[in-house]
Amino acid sequence: MTFKPKIELHLHLEGAAPPEFIRRLAGEKKVDLAGVFDERGSYDYKDFEGFLKVYEAATAVLQSPDDYGRLTRTVLEASREQGVVYTEAFLSPDFCGGRDVSAWREYLHAMQEAAQSVDGIEMRGIVTCIRHFGPEKAREAAICARETAGDFVTGFGMGGNEAVLSQADFAWAFDCARESGLGLTTHAGEFGGPESVRDALDTLRVTRIGHGVRAIEDLALVDRLIEDDITLEVNPGSNVALGVYRDWAAHPIERLRERGVKVTVSTDDPPFFHTDMTREYDMLERTFGWDDEVFRAVNRTAAEAAFCDAPTRAKLLKALEA
Repeated sequence: MTFKPKIELHLHLEGAAPPEFIRRLAGEKKVDLAGVFDERGSYDYKDFEGFLKVYEAATAVLQSPDDYGRLTRTVLEASREQGVVYTEAFLSPDFCGGRDVSAWREYLHAMQEAAQSVDGIEMRGIVTCIRHFGPEKAREAAICARETAGDFVTGFGMGGNEAVLSQADFAWAFDCARESGLGLTTHAGEFGGPESVRDALDTLRVTRIGHGVRAIEDLALVDRLIEDDITLEVNPGSNVALGVYRDWAAHPIERLRERGVKVTVSTDDPPFFHTDMTREYDMLERTFGWDDEVFRAVNRTAAEAAFCDAPTRAKLLKALEA
């Protein structure tokens, strides 16, 4: 599928790090990453908990603002090759300065400077707290978001293990971000059932849901997503790779779209799931018969839901109509 331009709303910056980038950085720092890679050189894990452990082990070699600047350039150049012109990346103060605001500013400056050096693609940052790190650390992450909200940091979200705690436990952090004018999203409805999506809507009052696909199990909730104008950041390849669905044909993205739910397409943590935006589009075309008209509509949905300013949104919508 050659459709361009593409808009991506759900991309974890560290999770987009190519294995060879992490291996090279580990070699420079003489960090032992035994158990992180398989014999083919790919990230090695068996299940979601294993994925989180490998993710955090790989992330541990990213130790300075310069490391994150290099990572940002690498990730954006790879996305640009896939036809992505606008991406929103999840950035975590937990990994960038231990949630210290001064240190976070240094990391953020390096990432923003790197993003601006890559032509042909624009990036915005969604400051992200880590659910399994707990509500207190989420508060600190939200303060980092509040102190750096602006043209580059435009959103706040939450990732991590959905089996830990509840969405409501993080209400303070999301209220803080909302008061700072940031767009709000959170992971739900991936490993958590439809009730996790409802919990997010009720307690965090987000406008977007990361994943959200298991809402299909509750048609009343599907109706609510439509009525409340909620956009889903859907990552089909990720869902299949992690066993949420047995294969692409079983994935509910097309059923959700047909019912009128606003869906977008992203890659989540692409090298972990052996995917990229081209493969996602190819599989959607092959599995569900999506054509240019559908892809244009889905990208228009993404542009309209993006956490960006009006001029940027207008530019993206104009590019989609070209």
